[in-house]
Amino acid sequence: MQSFLKSGKLSDPSTSKPSSSKGLKKKIRQLQWVEKYRPKTVQDVVQQNEAVSVLQECILGADLPNLLFYGPPGTGKTSTILAAAHQLFGDLYKDRILELNASDERGIQVIRDKIKTFSQLTVSSSRADGKLCPALKIVILDEADAMTHAAQAALRRTMEKETKTTRFCLLCNYVSRIIEPLTSRCTKFRYKPLKQLFALERLQYICKEEEVLIAEDVLKTLVKESGGDMRKAITALQSCANLKGEGNYITLENVYEVLTVVPSKWVLDFLNLCKNQSDITDIIQFVNDLEQQAYPTHKIFEQFNDLLIESETISEPLKAEIGEYLAEASFHSTCSKSDFTHLLDFAVHTQEILTIPIEQRKLNAEENAKCFLIPGFA
Repeated sequence: MQSFLKSGKLSDPSTSKPSSSKGLKKKIRQLQWVEKYRPKTVQDVVQQNEAVSVLQECILGADLPNLLFYGPPGTGKTSTILAAAHQLFGDLYKDRILELNASDERGIQVIRDKIKTFSQLTVSSSRADGKLCPALKIVILDEADAMTHAAQAALRRTMEKETKTTRFCLLCNYVSRIIEPLTSRCTKFRYKPLKQLFALERLQYICKEEEVLIAEDVLKTLVKESGGDMRKAITALQSCANLKGEGNYITLENVYEVLTVVPSKWVLDFLNLCKNQSDITDIIQFVNDLEQQAYPTHKIFEQFNDLLIESETISEPLKAEIGEYLAEASFHSTCSKSDFTHLLDFAVHTQEILTIPIEQRKLNAEENAKCFLIPGFA
Protein backbone atom coordinates (compact mmCIF):
# COMPACT_ATOMS: atom_id res chain seq x y z
CA MET A 1 0.00 0.00 0.00
CA GLN A 2 2.85 2.36 0.84
CA SER A 3 4.39 1.76 -2.56
CA PHE A 4 1.02 2.57 -4.17
CA LEU A 5 0.73 5.86 -2.27
CA LYS A 6 4.24 6.88 -3.35
CA SER A 7 4.12 5.88 -7.00
CA GLY A 8 0.46 5.31 -7.76
CA LYS A 9 1.24 1.75 -8.86
CA LEU A 10 0.99 -1.58 -7.10
CA SER A 11 4.28 -3.45 -6.99
CA ASP A 12 5.61 -6.57 -5.42
CA PRO A 13 8.26 -5.67 -2.83
CA SER A 14 10.01 -8.97 -3.54
CA THR A 15 10.84 -7.89 -7.08
CA SER A 16 14.09 -5.98 -7.29
CA LYS A 17 15.25 -3.51 -9.91
CA PRO A 18 17.90 -4.73 -12.33
CA SER A 19 21.38 -3.68 -11.36
CA SER A 20 23.01 -0.76 -13.11
CA SER A 21 25.80 -3.01 -14.35
CA LYS A 22 23.31 -5.21 -16.22
CA GLY A 23 21.68 -2.15 -17.75
CA LEU A 24 25.06 -0.85 -18.84
CA LYS A 25 25.97 -4.18 -20.44
CA LYS A 26 22.65 -4.22 -22.31
CA LYS A 27 23.24 -0.67 -23.54
CA ILE A 28 26.74 -1.53 -24.75
CA ARG A 29 25.41 -4.64 -26.48
CA GLN A 30 22.84 -2.55 -28.34
CA LEU A 31 25.44 -0.12 -29.69
CA GLN A 32 26.27 -0.28 -33.35
CA TRP A 33 29.65 -1.88 -33.83
CA VAL A 34 30.81 1.15 -35.81
CA GLU A 35 30.40 3.27 -32.67
CA LYS A 36 31.42 0.57 -30.22
CA TYR A 37 34.78 -0.03 -31.91
CA ARG A 38 35.49 3.55 -32.98
CA PRO A 39 39.12 4.52 -32.15
CA LYS A 40 39.33 5.95 -28.63
CA THR A 41 42.71 7.67 -29.07
CA VAL A 42 44.58 9.22 -31.98
CA GLN A 43 47.15 6.40 -31.79
CA ASP A 44 44.41 3.88 -32.64
CA VAL A 45 43.88 5.46 -36.09
CA VAL A 46 45.81 3.43 -38.68
CA GLN A 47 47.46 4.35 -41.98
CA GLN A 48 46.81 8.13 -41.73
CA ASN A 49 50.30 8.84 -40.38
CA GLU A 50 50.58 12.54 -41.25
CA ALA A 51 47.37 13.62 -39.53
CA VAL A 52 48.07 11.40 -36.51
CA SER A 53 51.58 12.78 -36.00
CA VAL A 54 50.38 16.41 -36.15
CA LEU A 55 47.54 15.79 -33.68
CA GLN A 56 49.84 13.94 -31.30
CA GLU A 57 52.09 17.02 -31.18
CA CYS A 58 49.04 19.19 -30.52
CA ILE A 59 47.97 16.93 -27.64
CA LEU A 60 51.45 17.30 -26.15
CA GLY A 61 51.18 21.10 -26.21
CA ALA A 62 51.81 22.37 -29.74
CA ASP A 63 49.44 24.94 -31.29
CA LEU A 64 46.39 23.39 -32.96
CA PRO A 65 45.83 24.69 -36.52
CA ASN A 66 42.60 24.78 -38.50
CA LEU A 67 42.28 21.36 -40.14
CA LEU A 68 40.86 20.04 -43.40
CA PHE A 69 40.51 16.25 -43.72
CA TYR A 70 39.43 14.99 -47.13
CA GLY A 71 39.15 11.57 -48.73
CA PRO A 72 36.78 8.63 -49.34
CA PRO A 73 34.12 7.74 -46.74
CA GLY A 74 34.93 5.29 -43.97
CA THR A 75 38.65 6.09 -43.74
CA GLY A 76 38.68 7.65 -40.25
CA LYS A 77 38.27 11.40 -40.75
CA THR A 78 35.59 11.91 -38.11
CA SER A 79 37.08 9.32 -35.75
CA THR A 80 40.46 11.08 -35.80
CA ILE A 81 39.23 14.52 -34.75
CA LEU A 82 36.77 13.10 -32.17
CA ALA A 83 39.53 11.01 -30.56
CA ALA A 84 41.85 14.03 -30.49
CA ALA A 85 39.13 16.21 -28.94
CA HIS A 86 38.50 13.64 -26.19
CA GLN A 87 42.21 13.50 -25.40
CA LEU A 88 42.54 17.29 -25.37
CA PHE A 89 39.49 18.22 -23.31
CA GLY A 90 38.52 15.11 -21.31
CA ASP A 91 35.32 15.76 -19.34
CA LEU A 92 34.96 19.20 -20.95
CA TYR A 93 34.42 17.61 -24.36
CA LYS A 94 30.72 18.50 -24.66
CA ASP A 95 31.36 22.15 -23.75
CA ARG A 96 34.33 22.62 -26.09
CA ILE A 97 33.06 20.87 -29.24
CA LEU A 98 30.39 21.94 -31.71
CA GLU A 99 29.75 19.17 -34.22
CA LEU A 100 27.55 19.93 -37.23
CA ASN A 101 26.70 17.94 -40.33
CA ALA A 102 27.14 20.56 -43.01
CA SER A 103 25.06 18.61 -45.52
CA ASP A 104 21.97 19.20 -43.34
CA GLU A 105 22.87 22.58 -41.87
CA ARG A 106 24.67 24.15 -44.77
CA GLY A 107 23.12 27.61 -45.13
CA ILE A 108 24.58 30.97 -44.26
CA GLN A 109 22.13 31.34 -41.35
CA VAL A 110 23.84 28.45 -39.52
CA ILE A 111 27.17 30.28 -39.79
CA ARG A 112 25.64 33.47 -38.44
CA ASP A 113 23.73 31.85 -35.59
CA LYS A 114 25.19 28.60 -34.25
CA ILE A 115 28.85 28.82 -35.27
CA LYS A 116 29.35 32.54 -34.64
CA THR A 117 27.68 32.39 -31.21
CA PHE A 118 29.69 29.34 -30.17
CA SER A 119 32.96 30.85 -31.44
CA GLN A 120 32.55 34.01 -29.35
CA LEU A 121 32.42 32.11 -26.04
CA THR A 122 35.55 32.28 -23.88
CA VAL A 123 36.94 29.20 -22.12
CA SER A 124 39.57 28.44 -19.49
CA SER A 125 42.84 26.55 -19.95
CA SER A 126 42.28 23.89 -17.28
CA ARG A 127 40.14 20.79 -16.96
CA ALA A 128 38.02 19.55 -14.07
CA ASP A 129 40.72 17.00 -13.17
CA GLY A 130 43.32 19.76 -12.86
CA LYS A 131 45.17 18.99 -16.09
CA LEU A 132 45.98 21.78 -18.52
CA CYS A 133 44.21 21.94 -21.88
CA PRO A 134 44.17 24.48 -24.73
CA ALA A 135 41.98 27.53 -24.11
CA LEU A 136 40.21 26.73 -27.35
CA LYS A 137 36.98 25.36 -28.75
CA ILE A 138 36.68 23.19 -31.87
CA VAL A 139 33.98 23.44 -34.53
CA ILE A 140 33.70 20.20 -36.52
CA LEU A 141 31.93 20.54 -39.87
CA ASP A 142 31.26 17.12 -41.36
CA GLU A 143 30.52 16.89 -45.11
CA ALA A 144 31.67 20.48 -45.53
CA ASP A 145 31.76 20.08 -49.31
CA ALA A 146 27.94 20.24 -49.24
CA MET A 147 27.95 23.80 -47.87
CA THR A 148 26.82 26.60 -50.15
CA HIS A 149 29.45 29.04 -51.45
CA ALA A 150 27.80 31.86 -49.50
CA ALA A 151 28.06 29.86 -46.27
CA GLN A 152 31.70 29.03 -46.99
CA ALA A 153 32.47 32.70 -47.60
CA ALA A 154 30.80 33.65 -44.30
CA LEU A 155 32.75 30.91 -42.52
CA ARG A 156 36.02 32.36 -43.85
CA ARG A 157 35.33 35.65 -42.07
CA THR A 158 34.40 33.87 -38.82
CA MET A 159 37.63 31.84 -38.96
CA GLU A 160 39.62 35.07 -39.23
CA LYS A 161 37.88 36.92 -36.38
CA GLU A 162 37.73 34.08 -33.83
CA THR A 163 41.19 32.62 -34.33
CA LYS A 164 42.18 33.32 -30.70
CA THR A 165 39.45 31.15 -29.18
CA THR A 166 38.25 28.71 -31.85
CA ARG A 167 39.68 26.17 -34.27
CA PHE A 168 37.80 24.69 -37.21
CA CYS A 169 38.01 21.16 -38.60
CA LEU A 170 36.41 20.62 -42.00
CA LEU A 171 35.68 17.07 -43.14
CA CYS A 172 34.78 16.35 -46.74
CA ASN A 173 35.01 13.82 -49.57
CA TYR A 174 35.85 16.28 -52.37
CA VAL A 175 38.32 19.04 -51.54
CA SER A 176 37.70 20.66 -54.93
CA ARG A 177 34.27 21.77 -53.65
CA ILE A 178 35.79 23.84 -50.84
CA ILE A 179 36.56 27.43 -51.84
CA GLU A 180 40.21 28.44 -52.02
CA PRO A 181 40.05 31.04 -49.18
CA LEU A 182 39.02 28.25 -46.78
CA THR A 183 41.56 25.65 -47.90
CA SER A 184 44.39 28.21 -47.67
CA ARG A 185 43.53 28.78 -43.98
CA CYS A 186 43.62 25.07 -43.09
CA THR A 187 46.26 22.41 -42.79
CA LYS A 188 45.13 19.79 -45.33
CA PHE A 189 45.41 16.03 -44.92
CA ARG A 190 44.33 13.48 -47.51
CA TYR A 191 42.84 10.28 -46.08
CA LYS A 192 43.60 7.22 -48.18
CA PRO A 193 41.40 4.11 -48.45
CA LEU A 194 42.43 1.55 -45.84
CA LYS A 195 44.63 -1.27 -47.00
CA GLN A 196 43.04 -4.69 -46.80
CA LEU A 197 45.59 -5.85 -44.21
CA PHE A 198 44.59 -3.19 -41.65
CA ALA A 199 40.88 -3.69 -42.26
CA LEU A 200 41.25 -7.47 -41.95
CA GLU A 201 43.07 -7.17 -38.61
CA ARG A 202 40.35 -4.92 -37.20
CA LEU A 203 37.54 -7.20 -38.36
CA GLN A 204 39.31 -10.22 -36.88
CA TYR A 205 39.48 -8.40 -33.54
CA ILE A 206 35.75 -7.55 -33.70
CA CYS A 207 34.87 -11.16 -34.59
CA LYS A 208 36.83 -12.34 -31.55
CA GLU A 209 35.15 -9.84 -29.21
CA GLU A 210 31.63 -10.49 -30.53
CA GLU A 211 32.12 -14.27 -30.94
CA VAL A 212 31.28 -14.15 -34.65
CA LEU A 213 31.91 -17.35 -36.60
CA ILE A 214 33.30 -16.65 -40.07
CA ALA A 215 35.90 -18.34 -42.26
CA GLU A 216 39.09 -16.50 -43.18
CA ASP A 217 38.42 -16.48 -46.92
CA VAL A 218 34.88 -15.14 -46.39
CA LEU A 219 36.23 -12.34 -44.19
CA LYS A 220 38.80 -11.46 -46.86
CA THR A 221 36.02 -11.28 -49.46
CA LEU A 222 34.05 -8.94 -47.20
CA VAL A 223 37.08 -6.66 -46.84
CA LYS A 224 37.74 -6.70 -50.59
CA GLU A 225 34.13 -5.85 -51.49
CA SER A 226 34.12 -2.98 -48.97
CA GLY A 227 36.73 -1.17 -51.07
CA GLY A 228 38.74 0.36 -48.23
CA ASP A 229 35.64 1.68 -46.43
CA MET A 230 36.01 0.54 -42.81
CA ARG A 231 32.55 1.75 -41.81
CA LYS A 232 30.98 -0.25 -44.61
CA ALA A 233 32.97 -3.37 -43.68
CA ILE A 234 32.01 -3.26 -39.98
CA THR A 235 28.35 -2.54 -40.75
CA ALA A 236 28.24 -5.43 -43.23
CA LEU A 237 29.84 -7.77 -40.68
CA GLN A 238 27.26 -6.82 -38.04
CA SER A 239 24.41 -7.27 -40.53
CA CYS A 240 25.69 -10.73 -41.47
CA ALA A 241 26.01 -11.66 -37.78
CA ASN A 242 22.45 -10.54 -37.08
CA LEU A 243 21.24 -12.40 -40.16
CA LYS A 244 22.77 -15.73 -39.12
CA GLY A 245 22.35 -15.45 -35.34
CA GLU A 246 24.64 -16.77 -32.61
CA GLY A 247 26.49 -20.03 -33.18
CA ASN A 248 26.12 -20.09 -36.97
CA TYR A 249 28.86 -19.56 -39.52
CA ILE A 250 28.61 -16.60 -41.90
CA THR A 251 28.80 -17.85 -45.49
CA LEU A 252 29.96 -16.21 -48.69
CA GLU A 253 26.35 -16.00 -49.88
CA ASN A 254 25.46 -13.97 -46.77
CA VAL A 255 28.23 -11.48 -47.53
CA TYR A 256 27.14 -11.14 -51.15
CA GLU A 257 23.54 -10.65 -50.07
CA VAL A 258 24.33 -7.93 -47.52
CA LEU A 259 26.75 -6.06 -49.79
CA THR A 260 24.50 -6.55 -52.86
CA VAL A 261 27.32 -8.11 -54.86
CA VAL A 262 26.24 -9.25 -58.31
CA PRO A 263 26.95 -12.98 -58.80
CA SER A 264 29.89 -13.45 -61.14
CA LYS A 265 27.76 -15.61 -63.47
CA TRP A 266 25.60 -12.63 -64.42
CA VAL A 267 28.58 -10.38 -65.15
CA LEU A 268 30.39 -13.10 -67.11
CA ASP A 269 27.27 -13.83 -69.19
CA PHE A 270 26.95 -10.08 -69.82
CA LEU A 271 30.49 -9.91 -71.22
CA ASN A 272 30.07 -13.09 -73.30
CA LEU A 273 26.82 -11.73 -74.75
CA CYS A 274 28.68 -8.59 -75.86
CA LYS A 275 31.51 -10.64 -77.39
CA ASN A 276 29.16 -12.64 -79.60
CA GLN A 277 27.09 -11.29 -82.47
CA SER A 278 23.89 -11.84 -80.52
CA ASP A 279 20.54 -10.78 -81.85
CA ILE A 280 19.07 -7.62 -80.37
CA THR A 281 16.12 -9.60 -78.98
CA ASP A 282 18.53 -11.82 -77.01
CA ILE A 283 20.27 -8.73 -75.59
CA ILE A 284 16.94 -7.16 -74.61
CA GLN A 285 15.82 -10.39 -72.93
CA PHE A 286 19.10 -10.72 -70.98
CA VAL A 287 19.10 -7.08 -69.84
CA ASN A 288 15.46 -7.39 -68.80
CA ASP A 289 16.22 -10.54 -66.76
CA LEU A 290 19.23 -8.82 -65.17
CA GLU A 291 17.16 -5.79 -64.23
CA GLN A 292 14.54 -8.03 -62.62
CA GLN A 293 17.19 -9.25 -60.15
CA ALA A 294 17.21 -5.69 -58.69
CA TYR A 295 20.98 -5.41 -58.44
CA PRO A 296 22.28 -1.82 -58.28
CA THR A 297 23.26 -0.62 -61.75
CA HIS A 298 26.44 1.04 -60.51
CA LYS A 299 27.48 -2.29 -58.96
CA ILE A 300 26.95 -4.10 -62.28
CA PHE A 301 29.13 -1.55 -64.08
CA GLU A 302 31.76 -1.70 -61.33
CA GLN A 303 32.08 -5.49 -61.49
CA PHE A 304 31.95 -5.45 -65.30
CA ASN A 305 34.90 -3.04 -65.24
CA ASP A 306 36.89 -5.40 -62.97
CA LEU A 307 36.15 -8.34 -65.27
CA LEU A 308 37.09 -6.27 -68.32
CA ILE A 309 40.47 -5.33 -66.85
CA GLU A 310 41.27 -8.96 -66.00
CA SER A 311 40.20 -10.26 -69.43
CA GLU A 312 43.07 -11.63 -71.55
CA THR A 313 41.07 -12.07 -74.76
CA ILE A 314 40.32 -8.36 -75.28
CA SER A 315 43.06 -6.05 -76.54
CA GLU A 316 44.12 -3.00 -74.55
CA PRO A 317 42.83 -0.42 -77.09
CA LEU A 318 39.39 -2.07 -77.02
CA LYS A 319 39.47 -2.15 -73.23
CA ALA A 320 40.19 1.58 -73.19
CA GLU A 321 37.34 2.30 -75.59
CA ILE A 322 34.86 0.18 -73.64
CA GLY A 323 36.08 1.65 -70.34
CA GLU A 324 35.48 5.19 -71.57
CA TYR A 325 31.91 4.39 -72.56
CA LEU A 326 31.38 2.43 -69.33
CA ALA A 327 32.33 5.51 -67.30
CA GLU A 328 29.79 7.62 -69.18
CA ALA A 329 27.06 4.98 -68.80
CA SER A 330 27.76 4.62 -65.08
CA PHE A 331 27.59 8.39 -64.58
CA HIS A 332 24.34 8.74 -66.52
CA SER A 333 22.77 5.86 -64.58
CA THR A 334 23.28 7.77 -61.31
CA CYS A 335 21.39 10.75 -62.75
CA SER A 336 18.48 8.74 -64.14
CA LYS A 337 16.01 6.10 -62.97
CA SER A 338 15.94 4.16 -66.26
CA ASP A 339 18.36 1.34 -65.45
CA PHE A 340 17.09 -0.79 -68.34
CA THR A 341 17.87 1.92 -70.90
CA HIS A 342 21.43 2.46 -69.67
CA LEU A 343 22.23 -1.24 -69.45
CA LEU A 344 20.80 -1.90 -72.92
CA ASP A 345 22.64 1.04 -74.44
CA PHE A 346 25.93 -0.08 -72.90
CA ALA A 347 25.43 -3.69 -74.02
CA VAL A 348 24.69 -2.72 -77.63
CA HIS A 349 27.58 -0.25 -77.77
CA THR A 350 30.03 -2.76 -76.24
CA GLN A 351 28.92 -5.47 -78.69
CA GLU A 352 29.56 -3.05 -81.55
CA ILE A 353 33.10 -2.33 -80.27
CA LEU A 354 33.96 -6.00 -79.83
CA THR A 355 32.43 -7.40 -83.04
CA ILE A 356 32.87 -4.67 -85.67
CA PRO A 357 36.33 -3.48 -86.85
CA ILE A 358 37.13 0.13 -86.08
CA GLU A 359 37.35 1.12 -89.78
CA GLN A 360 33.85 -0.22 -90.42
CA ARG A 361 32.54 1.59 -87.34
CA LYS A 362 33.94 4.87 -88.65
CA LEU A 363 32.24 4.35 -92.01
CA ASN A 364 28.98 3.52 -90.26
CA ALA A 365 29.24 6.67 -88.18
CA GLU A 366 29.78 8.79 -91.30
CA GLU A 367 26.77 7.19 -93.01
CA ASN A 368 24.61 7.80 -89.95
CA ALA A 369 25.73 11.43 -89.83
CA LYS A 370 24.67 11.92 -93.48
CA CYS A 371 21.21 10.60 -92.67
CA PHE A 372 20.65 13.50 -90.26
CA LEU A 373 21.69 16.22 -92.73
CA ILE A 374 18.84 18.52 -93.76
CA PRO A 375 18.40 18.67 -97.55
CA GLY A 376 19.90 21.89 -98.92
CA PHE A 377 22.39 22.25 -96.04
CA ALA A 378 24.73 19.38 -96.99
